[in-house]
Amino acid sequence: MSTPPPPIPPPTTKTNYTKAPQELIHEFWDRYFTKKPGKVTRIFPRSLYSSILPLSLEDGQPARSARNAAESYEAAAKECREKVQRIIKECHRTNEKFTDPDFDIEWDLEDNCLNGLVRFDWDDWDTDDTGNAVSADRFKRSLDTLAESNALGPGGTVALDPGVVRGYIADDPWAALFGAWGTKGQPVTKGATPQAQQAAATQKGVLPHGKNSPRHLTDPRANPKSTRSKNGVQCGEWYNPGSKHRLDWVFSSPQWTIDGYSSSDIKQGSNGDCWWLAAVATITHRKDLMDRVCVVRNEEVGVYGFVFYRDGEWISTVVDDNLYLQYPDFDYYGDRYDSTGKLAREYRKRYQTGSEALYFAQCEDQNETWLPILEKAYAKVHGDYEAISGGWSGEAVEDMTGGVTTTIAANRVLRKDKLWKELVNADGEFVFALSAIGTGWDSYKGGLALGHAYSILKATEEVDEDGKKVRLVKIRNPWGQRSSNGVGEWNGPWSDGSKEWTPYWFKKLNHTFGDDGVFWMSYADMLETFLFIHRTRLFDEKWTVVQQWTSVSVGWVAGYLNQKFVIEVKKAGTVVVVLSQLDERYFQGFEGQYNFSLHFLLKKEGGKDEEHICRVRPVHQWESRSVSCEVDLEPGRYEVLPKVTAERCDWRDQVEDVVKKWADKNPSKLRQVGMQYDLAHAKGGIPDEDDLILKKKEEAKRKAEAKKLKAKEKAKRKKEREKAKKRKEKEKKKKAAAAEVTVKVPEGGETTVNVKAGEKKEDTDKKEESEKSEDAVEKKEDAAAAATTKAEEKKTEARKTISTASSSSPAPPKEGQKEEKKDDGKKEETLAIRPAPTTTTTPAAEEKEAKPDENKAEEKKKEEEEDDSESEYESETDEEEEKEKEEEEQRQKEEEEARKLAEDENSPSIPWNAVAVLGLRVYAQDAGVSVHLAKPKSDEEGASLVIDSQAVGATM
Repeated sequence: MSTPPPPIPPPTTKTNYTKAPQELIHEFWDRYFTKKPGKVTRIFPRSLYSSILPLSLEDGQPARSARNAAESYEAAAKECREKVQRIIKECHRTNEKFTDPDFDIEWDLEDNCLNGLVRFDWDDWDTDDTGNAVSADRFKRSLDTLAESNALGPGGTVALDPGVVRGYIADDPWAALFGAWGTKGQPVTKGATPQAQQAAATQKGVLPHGKNSPRHLTDPRANPKSTRSKNGVQCGEWYNPGSKHRLDWVFSSPQWTIDGYSSSDIKQGSNGDCWWLAAVATITHRKDLMDRVCVVRNEEVGVYGFVFYRDGEWISTVVDDNLYLQYPDFDYYGDRYDSTGKLAREYRKRYQTGSEALYFAQCEDQNETWLPILEKAYAKVHGDYEAISGGWSGEAVEDMTGGVTTTIAANRVLRKDKLWKELVNADGEFVFALSAIGTGWDSYKGGLALGHAYSILKATEEVDEDGKKVRLVKIRNPWGQRSSNGVGEWNGPWSDGSKEWTPYWFKKLNHTFGDDGVFWMSYADMLETFLFIHRTRLFDEKWTVVQQWTSVSVGWVAGYLNQKFVIEVKKAGTVVVVLSQLDERYFQGFEGQYNFSLHFLLKKEGGKDEEHICRVRPVHQWESRSVSCEVDLEPGRYEVLPKVTAERCDWRDQVEDVVKKWADKNPSKLRQVGMQYDLAHAKGGIPDEDDLILKKKEEAKRKAEAKKLKAKEKAKRKKEREKAKKRKEKEKKKKAAAAEVTVKVPEGGETTVNVKAGEKKEDTDKKEESEKSEDAVEKKEDAAAAATTKAEEKKTEARKTISTASSSSPAPPKEGQKEEKKDDGKKEETLAIRPAPTTTTTPAAEEKEAKPDENKAEEKKKEEEEDDSESEYESETDEEEEKEKEEEEQRQKEEEEARKLAEDENSPSIPWNAVAVLGLRVYAQDAGVSVHLAKPKSDEEGASLVIDSQAVGATM
């Protein structure tokens, strides 16, 4: 028997032994982080808006705002009503029902109302990014061959990571291993066509990777490549509605509500929005809350107005009554012979009439319409139906009430009586929802579907026949019924059909058995069965809310940030503090490569960190939109120290790459999502990166123009100096020539002297003409240069400084001085010289004779001053040029370092660049409450590796 070959050693990385280990660590981290941290704050730069009317986001929203909690809502509701009234007026004018131009599902050829921006792209199928995809059936046969070959030895196994395996399978690998899934988790016959599977899935059930699983198991953040073959649908669903029709075409007798809003109305459709439907069910028993969401409507025109809460502000939207249906139209696949129209009428009545014909959410009553319209409005404000697939019920309650949700881990409840009192008081300050999450690969527990959201309808404490108190909770599954295999309702104590139900309890709780998704369970069983409880506090007009937004660069290590929020409370009472990040659900596809987890510390201003009032961190890693605390505070100033941890998901595209990819492939969807992104980042306090880029460009342009002007000024000064130098040389020659004429005159007589200049008269005339021509050209050049300088001075202030410096340049010679050159012609002429009479020298005469010497001294001094001025100007110019040269060298050095890092195989492909947008909201029954942003007094108050004198833990 031959010996098996030794295993191939793993590849080793090259180690540089010429450097100390600490130096290598330092170099690694130096390469790991970007040299220019920043965040995309505008998908569409300002330059793209230059040809259209200004948008509201141009001015941005205030960095800080303080208002009554109801004030923002009233403003949005008023805007919504006015918008609907304008639409009604226009529809009456045109005699047409309203069609929403922003969410027109009838003419949505790109399915932009269904799916998000980032979708599966066949152009990328053969790239290295997706690997060599194989079919699920081939994958299964390969595993069977491996098992039958016994190559792994007796009982040998191989661990498979579903997230990794899914990235290399062209379709769902588990469909091949365990069968395709259809209605409510039931397997479809193996080998069924996609059409057959889709038809089964359009019923009211769930898919194993859709509504019926935790978001963290199907979100791309957990399974990076799991959605590549899912046509862009986030939670493993696919959308394929059959047709689209108006509400009055689908319903025989449509009514907005029948007997009011009720949780029993709600039935989930083909979207994974059970989390949102559970939230709706928790507030349906509060008509006041539902009326605040559904503001105004006109069924005749087909227009409906709604108000939702987003990032600390209320927003409004309107939708039409066009809805998706499950089945296509009668003649969708071609004209069918139907002379009487009977077949078409029967088809429509059977497949396209009533609530059951709808593709997405529907009401239990066949003519009730409020739920599908509300779902459409919620999908529209978030961009599409895909955007609302998968989530947490607490966040949905916040979106519809403006409240603040606290997620409670059921197994950590300390004082169960305190929580029970809040549950019983659900009609007042709080509403509750539940999440059932498995801890392993289990999909069901006690008859309940895991990875699913449920509503708490009622909590009550009753006395049984023996006088004992019993705490019971009424819960509802948004499916509205059990699945075909009996899953969806609790099957333990107090479930339908259990022994606990006696005639006494039927009457006491007014309960009837039925397949309606509603069930009872004990308070203790609820805490044992459900993993998370979502408690949402509601606010009325007694509360004031203030908020402050900012952006921060998040380091790789965990620690408090070097920015903090300061809260000032004027009145003692309950205060709710919320630290949040922007809701990425509104601009899915532009989330970037970083997931952020929020923490904060609340303490008295100036107090020690270890004496904090509350310390908040997320209950779990998947619900990351906000964290909050509720505490009673006395009047005073308090500090909120935020801490943000970041996790990079390098399998996600960067924002700039998404823009480049989809600008041509789906421009209309990019415009929609990009505008939502820009609107979210237009909040005051968030630096506008596009504005900074424009300022840099303007500064670079200004410097280039100033540099060009300096060069012109320098050339001009040089030319003037040369001209002045020539003039001085001419004057010196003139004086020297005059000094050469020496005459001796006999006393008392007169003589004639011949003075020879050495040149002929005609040569002198030519020279004078040449000099005149040169002077004329110089005059023209000087005039043109002066005009250019004056125009450039008006364009930039930088030139004014330079023009001031240039004012010290020597003035051009006067006309008289130029005329002296004319008299300086050298010629041969006869001078008659008479002797001067002898006189006595007086002091005045001596002074007169001494003046030429003084004039010479003044001229010399003036020349020296001019030379000093020129030297100073040249020195300043040389210093500026040297500074510009150093800046250019530094820029080239940075570019060279960036190029080397890109070529270095040990450097990360994308440097760390995590920037988060944070907002702090404070709710208090205090009109004087305020919040503002503050910098720490020292670096020690900033980011730190130590918290409470202990090293950061493994889960911080």
